[in-house]
Amino acid sequence: MHEDRAHSPRVMLLMSPSTYRAGAFLKAAADVGVEVVSVTDMPELLREYWHQDLAVSFANIEQAFPDVVRLARERAVDAVLSVDDAATELAALGARELGFVHNSPDAAAAARDKLIMRNMLANAGVRSPWFGVHPVSGDPRTIAETLEYPCVVKPIRLSGSRGVIRADDTDSFVAAFTRTAAIALDEVTDGSDPQILIEEYLPGDEVAVEGLLTDGDLHILAIFDKPDPLIGPYFEETIYVTPSGHAPEILAAIARETADAAAALGLRHGPIHAELRINDRGVWLIEVAGRSIGGLCSTILSFGAGMSLEEIILRHAVGMAIPSFDRTGNAVGVMMIPIPAKGLLREVDGIDAARAVVGITGIEITAPVNYPIVPLPEGSSYLGFIFARGESPSAVEATLRESHRQLRIQIDPIVSIASPTPVVAR
Repeated sequence: MHEDRAHSPRVMLLMSPSTYRAGAFLKAAADVGVEVVSVTDMPELLREYWHQDLAVSFANIEQAFPDVVRLARERAVDAVLSVDDAATELAALGARELGFVHNSPDAAAAARDKLIMRNMLANAGVRSPWFGVHPVSGDPRTIAETLEYPCVVKPIRLSGSRGVIRADDTDSFVAAFTRTAAIALDEVTDGSDPQILIEEYLPGDEVAVEGLLTDGDLHILAIFDKPDPLIGPYFEETIYVTPSGHAPEILAAIARETADAAAALGLRHGPIHAELRINDRGVWLIEVAGRSIGGLCSTILSFGAGMSLEEIILRHAVGMAIPSFDRTGNAVGVMMIPIPAKGLLREVDGIDAARAVVGITGIEITAPVNYPIVPLPEGSSYLGFIFARGESPSAVEATLRESHRQLRIQIDPIVSIASPTPVVAR
């Protein structure tokens, strides 16, 4: 932050139009007195409709970069921050050009690319599963003969467990590879041959870590347990609860592995979100991202005298004081409501009954009614979110499950209408 400027702190937020996070960051900015300059990943023709300051393509960094830097200088911003994964590399490039404290662009890229991440973690000695990579054009049956099972098939760059599938033998690997390859190809716009990551399946409990880096030092903000068994074949996350119930020595190991992973990738500044697994072989880093927790999950977190996670991130980005990093309140949790089937969402009934369960603090149905919805592994969103608070993590988990049981979700199949056979005049 430039202390000699007369204006209020000002941050440039890079946001995808579909992100869940925009509202939370904009509210936090208003609460803390930070002005926002918004840059959105959308065609220019939609800019005025969405009231954005700038519209660019996050996928075309070379073209977007000069526009982002020009606007940042015109508006005298104090920080450039990506709200989600899509623009972390662009934000790092912009921050470097503008002279702000930042993650290096290489570190931002490594935290988005699972293959680069795996190589860097292994080279740094961070405990890692075995892994390999193959192009989607490869022959899955030939590849299958070279593997140990069980293993996991992943796209290189997608997030949120999209396209991540467990395989237990040759036949299930062929099916998983084929399905993941189709998902990866669906994201390609330049005709390239995307790569598929194949790695060891790690059994055990899974946790998520929310942290904040300052000059390479990691401050753990929250460790979430994931009580549902994430054993595959798909890895849809559902329930997060905090504080974690793991023993202090395990929590310390989680913090060490997360810090080591961030250092291995070169992440030094700003929020991180990590996923780890714990088994009898130790604590294993699955992934670490250079951004904060996704969805609406941050809603359950409160720090100090009622600061949100987004407020802490914004204060940190522009150099404002952070009164406290201590989480306040009892145990809290969130359920990311899974999409149970592909089809048209017609109705979600029982919301009042679900909200009335003691301990529930809120329910948000984010999927639009009368629109198609798609579950994992092809899908990339949730039906909505349930939030709860209680005396213990186990009580919060039970509350979330009871609330979810009250919901009645109506999904109609999508009926394909065959094109009529043309009538040919004779």
